Formats: sequence, structure tokens, C-alpha cells
Amino acid sequence: MTGSALAGEFFAAWLFGFSALISIINPLGGALVFHGMTRWLTEQDRARLARAIGINSFIVLLVALFLGTPVLGFFGISLEALRIAGGLAVAVAGWRMLNEEPEDAQRRDARAPAALDTAPLERMAFFPLTLPLTTGPGAIAASIALAAERRTTALGELMLSAIVATLIAATVALSVWIAYANAAAVARRLGPTGMLIAAKLAAFLLLCIGAQIMLTGVTDALRPILAPP
Repeated sequence: MTGSALAGEFFAAWLFGFSALISIINPLGGALVFHGMTRWLTEQDRARLARAIGINSFIVLLVALFLGTPVLGFFGISLEALRIAGGLAVAVAGWRMLNEEPEDAQRRDARAPAALDTAPLERMAFFPLTLPLTTGPGAIAASIALAAERRTTALGELMLSAIVATLIAATVALSVWIAYANAAAVARRLGPTGMLIAAKLAAFLLLCIGAQIMLTGVTDALRPILAPP
């Protein structure tokens, strides 16, 4: 394989994985939720928290990309079952966000500081801000699905896929870090009405993504059953 062909394959694999994960994680939509849950923090604390979430997201995605498939095999969980369960969790979260009234969101945000301000920032960074807010079941399921596509045993191709997987996790985590670090600026620019529209749009996209993940899982599960003998 020539250098240009190898570079093209490398870029195509990265672009496919990055696009799949970034559409599910939706850093901009997550940044709006992150801003609402951390309004009482100072700009310095919020920036430090955004950095920690980015690092945690990188670790979670990396573990899912490299160890997700063996873990599923150990517990006897099929990829189809993971897709259906992960898609259902994502769709339910999107449905709740889509039907949530602004007054309910304000009451929830008002309760959030009381529940979170006593927790260290490091613990907040992992739960609930990394899991399940940022790298939730849908992102983990998608990461494992991407890893399952690597069926080669050639050493060179395995090394290439490992580099691509690491780059995918790094660029997605960097996007999360940048979006969350600038959440306050985005919220100020959008204003209350713009934030409401963006939140509803993100919720609808989240619902559609969850439905698509479930549809893929159901289709893969039914394919052997419906295949002609």
C-alpha cells in the first residue's frame, strides 16, 4: 500500500469514527447543560472542571475502544444487545429533555448546586458530568461498535487501527474540553431564548440518535433470523 493510500485510509477511518462519536456526544448541547449545572462556580473552577471532563472523556472512550469488545464477550453480552440498551437510554434522555418545561429545568438547576456544591470538583468531573452527561451509554456503545469493526490480525493494520482509535478519542475529548470551557460565552451569546431553542434541538437530535442506535441493533439481531436458508 502506497503512502498516499495509507494516509487516505487513515483519514477516512478517523473521520468516520470522529463523526459518529461527536454526533452522539454533541459537545455544544452538553456544554449548555454543563453551564446550567455549574452556574455557581467561578470561571477558574469551571475551566478546571472542563479540563478534567475532557481528560475523563478521553480515558472512557479509550477504554471502550480498546477493551469494550473483550468485556462484552466476558459477560456474554452481544453487540446488538448493547446497541439496543444504549440506544434506549439515549432516547429516553432525549425524550425527557424534549418534554421538559423551562420552569422544570429552572427548578432542576436550582436544586443542582445543593446536591453538587458539597462534592469535590474532581468527583463532579467524573460523575455526573463525564458519566452519563458527556460519554453516556450511546457514546460507549458507539465506541465498542467501532472497535468491533477491527477484525484484522495483521500487525501493521492493528497498529494503524490503534493509532486511529487513540486519535479519535483524543480529538473528541479535545472538542468536549473546548466546548465546555467556553460554555459561559456560548450561553451569553445565545441568550435565554437561544439557549432554549438549542436545548430543544439538541434533545430532538439525541432522541433521533437513540432511535437510530436501537434500530441498528434490532436490524442486526433480526438479520440472521430473517436470512433465507
